[in-house]
Amino acid sequence: MAVGKEIRKQIKSIQNTQKITRAMEMVAASKMRRAQERMQAARPYAHKIRNVVSHLHYAHPEYKHPFVIGREARRIGMILTTSDRGLCGGLNTNLLRTALIEMKAWHDQKIDVDMCTIGSKGFMFSKRIGGNILSHVSHLGDSPRIEDLIGTVKVMLDAYTEGKVDRLYLVYNRFVNTMTQQPVIEQLLPLPASATEAEELKHHWDYIYEPDAREVLDDLLTRYIESLVYHGVAENQACEQSARMVAMKSASDNAGTLIDELKLKYNKARQAAITQEISEIVGGAAAV
Repeated sequence: MAVGKEIRKQIKSIQNTQKITRAMEMVAASKMRRAQERMQAARPYAHKIRNVVSHLHYAHPEYKHPFVIGREARRIGMILTTSDRGLCGGLNTNLLRTALIEMKAWHDQKIDVDMCTIGSKGFMFSKRIGGNILSHVSHLGDSPRIEDLIGTVKVMLDAYTEGKVDRLYLVYNRFVNTMTQQPVIEQLLPLPASATEAEELKHHWDYIYEPDAREVLDDLLTRYIESLVYHGVAENQACEQSARMVAMKSASDNAGTLIDELKLKYNKARQAAITQEISEIVGGAAAV
């Protein structure tokens, strides 16, 4: 029975694939828990330093840092955070589509965009569309460190300080829950002011700077941007592992459905072959 043999080979092949997807699902679930722990650990620091920096808009030091001074946008910088690997559903596709829409909106205003890519998928995307890539880092592993990002981020900060770019944005996936990941475009520079705090803080407070405002603000604001980028990478990794776990579970379920359909098809073919053999035997006996 040639048809039955072919169906058995298909079933065996799909079962082998299902074993792989189930193993990848379990690995992704384990990595997702650790990625969520890193993300949660990074959030309090990012939130606190964000509050401190937002207050600087209403402070009155003798030194105004370039990061808090807005200027007309003539060129845009974009830090694009993606994964190094695929097999995570539409996570990267949705993020890159969001980034492409944003880039097109700037290009329609005759404003060019310089790219900094974190992750291989974003790097390949930027090369494919002919983007101007100023810096790139990839293969950060499952436990990225902020030290691995400092050099790449510094290229974009220097470009802003030197006036080569006038706005700097961070593009990443924000973790909502295991089933939901939200593409986000967040302005890093110039530092966005908080309208809700304007009336509360304006005209009646300031920090005390030691040894002086320039030294403190230079270090603080640089660390602030680096921490935001690191937090974006941590969020994106949690999103990646969640999306991969869901995608692999879906693949395993689909493989199971396909195996059931093929088994039913095999049983029908086998029953038809048996029926045909019985018919041939009965026909032969009648002829005798």
